[in-house]
Amino acid sequence: MSRATSGGRGKKRKAAAGRGRRPDFRRRFGRRKVCRFCADKDSKIDYRDAGVLKHFVTERAKIIPRRISGNCARHQRKLTVAIKRARVLSLLPFTSGQA
Repeated sequence: MSRATSGGRGKKRKAAAGRGRRPDFRRRFGRRKVCRFCADKDSKIDYRDAGVLKHFVTERAKIIPRRISGNCARHQRKLTVAIKRARVLSLLPFTSGQA
């Protein structure tokens, strides 16, 4: 009894379109974002300064992630703590208030 060559065990995976390295991978990325607090040494992260913290919160009161805001890890951690403290003191909202 012989097995057929196109049986179920020996399936070869077809190469999916778009897999592997793209030739235009260098053009996909834009300008590198710079941490606002590293660039300007005078600016400090303070939980009482709601005007600065509002730039890092969406209209639905969610904290903007690092990859979008461009902050470094150190300042993003400080910023997150400051936003949470400002929320507790009701300087910033927990939610957008729309139901």
